[in-house]
Amino acid sequence: MFYFNQTASAIPGSIQASKTLNEKLTFEIAMLRRFRFGKRGEQLPPGVQGSLLEEAVDEDLVEIEAQLAALTPKVDAPEAKGTPKRAALPAELPRIEIRHEPHGANCTCGCALKFVRDEVSEKLDYTPGTFTVERHVRPILACPQCETITQAPMPAYVIDKGLATPGLMAHVLVAKYADHLPLHRQEGIFARAGLKIARSTLAEWVGACGFALQPLVAALRDEILSHRVLHADETPVKLLKPGSRATHKAYLWAYTPGVFEALQAVVYDFTEGRAGAHAREFFGNWAGSLVCDDYVGYKACFTAGITEVGCMAHARRKFFDLHAASQSPVAAQALEYIGGLYVIERQIKDLSVEERLAQRQHTAKPLADTYHVWLLAQRQKVPEGSGTARALDYSLKRWVALTRYLDDGMLPIDNNRIEQQIRPIAVGRNNWLFAGSLRAGKRAAAVMSLVQSAKLNGHDPYAYLRDVLTRLPTHPNSRIGELLPHRWQPEMA
Repeated sequence: MFYFNQTASAIPGSIQASKTLNEKLTFEIAMLRRFRFGKRGEQLPPGVQGSLLEEAVDEDLVEIEAQLAALTPKVDAPEAKGTPKRAALPAELPRIEIRHEPHGANCTCGCALKFVRDEVSEKLDYTPGTFTVERHVRPILACPQCETITQAPMPAYVIDKGLATPGLMAHVLVAKYADHLPLHRQEGIFARAGLKIARSTLAEWVGACGFALQPLVAALRDEILSHRVLHADETPVKLLKPGSRATHKAYLWAYTPGVFEALQAVVYDFTEGRAGAHAREFFGNWAGSLVCDDYVGYKACFTAGITEVGCMAHARRKFFDLHAASQSPVAAQALEYIGGLYVIERQIKDLSVEERLAQRQHTAKPLADTYHVWLLAQRQKVPEGSGTARALDYSLKRWVALTRYLDDGMLPIDNNRIEQQIRPIAVGRNNWLFAGSLRAGKRAAAVMSLVQSAKLNGHDPYAYLRDVLTRLPTHPNSRIGELLPHRWQPEMA
């Protein structure tokens, strides 16, 4: 823990906030470097791969340094003597030459410019199994009369003077967060392709990209919260902090617009716990209809203006499990009633909002009312504490929320929409969240939000991220919404 000088309160608020954040980030860097480069005698828990933890720490270091750099005014300084030069890329790799010519052939004084020499910068690109080199050639031209030097600028990159092209960085992100390949496995794959890239270098790219993509994810969250109906769910992931000997349970939350909303998007949020405060923080002042399970953490949201919409699939699951365990005739009858409600939903899912509401009122509501009467009657017949009583009580206590969809054509019958977006997380979470930090988890959540949203809109995540990482350095922040997956159009050459 660290403390700030109490006399700092005299500093104006915005400056004080920046100073506080700067000190916090500097302290965080010091702690991570102490773990990464100091002596580590702690025994990691069984099953935890030290390489995964080191990857996350390396990524965190670069992301924090990028955040610090964004807070610090840029000052041009001469390159220090003795600065190590980057090793030249292997000569045998294929080269693709890209020339950047000056805008005009004449100097501002009117004289024709004369060629002096070419300045060459090389970037490493990768397509599965093959490395190539982008050879950026910028001719230097000089005016013989006024001695003015003219040269086209080097294109801006997410990592200034970095080795990787946006395509290579996009490949690393997709491999890690969509194909579930941790960096030490990617390191081996690249070595087989002919070039060994240290995992610490790969981690630097992931950290820098994670920081650069944050404004996009923030804009995507705002877009989702502009809709009236949302789905929400959460799933546990294991978290190991640097210097800790044990993992603890963290959570990844998922939020997506209602199944009948036009927006195809999902945003993930990583937190160190499951407290309902995390959901309330995500929603902010939003006050629409939330489709979710019966987790108590959402309850405080419903007292703050959000309308609860229950999940019929969860209610059905109680009777399904009961029937599978005991062949209960009560459970069988309940499943038949619920099945009838789902048949109606399948028949009307493609109708307009108004037509869907009319059909629900005409056919589903009478069936639901009959089912409710049946539930009440069955509850009187079964003893307290029995499995049948618990299954019946689940539906009866939540009946208003479970049937709210009958009176609103925009509401779905269940929360299956968000569970489909949670499923990819369960496949790969051991590879990118099992070991790391809160920052690593939030970075993973941000990248996966864009990857999964790109998939929902029919885009190849690699093509999407490659284009976005190419355009981000010069794209106006006021138009960041153009790069969101549901609006994205590839930039034409």
